[in-house]
Amino acid sequence: MHNETTFNQPLGGNAMPRSGGIATMMRLPHARSAAGLDACFVGVPFDLGTSNRSGARLGPRHVRAESVLLRPYNMATRAAPFDSLQVADIGDVAINPYNLLDSIRRIEEAYDGILAHDCVPISLGGDHTVTLPILRAIARKHGPVALVHVDAHADVNDTMFGEKIAHGTPFRRAVEEGLLQCEYVTQIGLRGTGYEAEDFDWCRRQGFTVVQVEECWNRSLAPLAAQIRERVGDRPVYVSFDVDGIDPAFAPGTGTPEIGGLTVAQGLEIVRGLRGLNIVGADVVEVAPAYDNAGVTSLLAANLAFEMLCVLPGVNYR
Repeated sequence: MHNETTFNQPLGGNAMPRSGGIATMMRLPHARSAAGLDACFVGVPFDLGTSNRSGARLGPRHVRAESVLLRPYNMATRAAPFDSLQVADIGDVAINPYNLLDSIRRIEEAYDGILAHDCVPISLGGDHTVTLPILRAIARKHGPVALVHVDAHADVNDTMFGEKIAHGTPFRRAVEEGLLQCEYVTQIGLRGTGYEAEDFDWCRRQGFTVVQVEECWNRSLAPLAAQIRERVGDRPVYVSFDVDGIDPAFAPGTGTPEIGGLTVAQGLEIVRGLRGLNIVGADVVEVAPAYDNAGVTSLLAANLAFEMLCVLPGVNYR
């Protein structure tokens, strides 16, 4: 941690109108690297792995734009992350928009660099393909990790149109590559139509805890988060939140919407309930601004990213 007087602060609305200023996450300072940071926001403007509606490459830009109203103190949880953590927006990974595999390589290398500074990345996607190269870098740093995965889809396809790497395959590859502690993986909000029961049962056979959305309807998810905390303990854990885990009534701006999803309040309960875990990285993915009525999905993603920052180890509460 750093001297209290050196912590970066989001630019306040009285210092610069919220319609002005540079579009960084929460209007934080922009840094060229993760050096000297405890946590960082980083964009991954990639959607070469999408299977339905494209456009998630523009997600990071729009999430930053909708983050302008976020203030530094969490009134609900009393978290004051900028009291104790040095945080900045380090910009975007320079992906290759013409080559998926080269983009995966570029993402891995970028996250190796972030993690070399002992900085916790909070990533703004981008489609869910990006979680695979991030997990590869995370595992090189921390070893296999526990996972909390909020999503409408399990993302464990073996292939999509014969391709091994796409937004529907990252967690199948992560299991095969030994990146996850499978008995400490929890998937929440899975739903919709499928091709066969195998779509979710494969996950259960690996040892994942699968919480289909029907188990979540009409109840608080705070007890579920408490169960996750107890089971995971002090193991390193990665949090991956696909905005299509939330019902499209609240998050229409995504490429693969599914009805009957989680509410925004339930999404907040999950993230807030992870306080106390050893979170080593997190992402919010699959924001596709072209389908986003009034920016509500980007606004949701911005708030989820802030809530993730608020539950990182070392955050002050007051």
